[in-house]
Amino acid sequence: MGYILITGACGGLGKVFCRELIKTDDLFLTGRSLTRLNELKAELCAVNPNAKVIVFQADLTSEKERENLFSFADENGITFSGYFAVAGADIQKAFLKYTPEKIVFQTRLNFEANIAVCREVLVRREKDLKILCVSSMSGSTPMPYFAIYSATKSALINFYTSLRYEVKDAKITILAPGGIPTREDVKRDIQIQGWTGRMSSKPAEFVVKKALKALDKNKRLVIPGAFNKFVYGLEKLVPLSVKCRFVAKKWKGKEKDAF
Repeated sequence: MGYILITGACGGLGKVFCRELIKTDDLFLTGRSLTRLNELKAELCAVNPNAKVIVFQADLTSEKERENLFSFADENGITFSGYFAVAGADIQKAFLKYTPEKIVFQTRLNFEANIAVCREVLVRREKDLKILCVSSMSGSTPMPYFAIYSATKSALINFYTSLRYEVKDAKITILAPGGIPTREDVKRDIQIQGWTGRMSSKPAEFVVKKALKALDKNKRLVIPGAFNKFVYGLEKLVPLSVKCRFVAKKWKGKEKDAF
């Protein structure tokens, strides 16, 4: 039995996935902070002492560090029964306020690193493989002042939808949540949106439960929450220009850098 590789394991949503998956699976966790990874490992091992937990510090935007990660896996005979692509950068600002470095960072982490890791998992896979990619409801429509974020999340939806038809013997599900109040900056974003933000946001535990249930059934896309499903359907009926003007008005002048 292989390991489930979880990127962004130490983030709010990543931790909740880890806490649920450790009940039945061995985990291979990655993140940028070795201290936080070891703290999480200790917590998980206390929950299920029989499970195996491996931690590996890596900045996934670095091709070299990705190579180191999978070299370590090969040297230790590690194969993968799952890939949970949770890592991502939530940057919110006008495009012209980005530095060239931030453009590269966000596009690499949100998309390039995500699918590069996926490829390495696929060539080291167990027969039974499950993949869950965390996208966003922002990936379903253009988002002024979230331009790169929404573009990368849209790219993930298209990529993993395509992959379902190339790798038919794996379960592949895309998670597209609304706001998940695991950090103070996200909580502020939810408050800025008013009642729509409060209706759209769901606790991480709720989101993870819905995601795992959808993955078990090999559903292509899961959108947690009845309100979010309604908005997703409604967006298809609203003219694009109307949606973009609405989003631009709400978010213009508000900024948030990568957490």
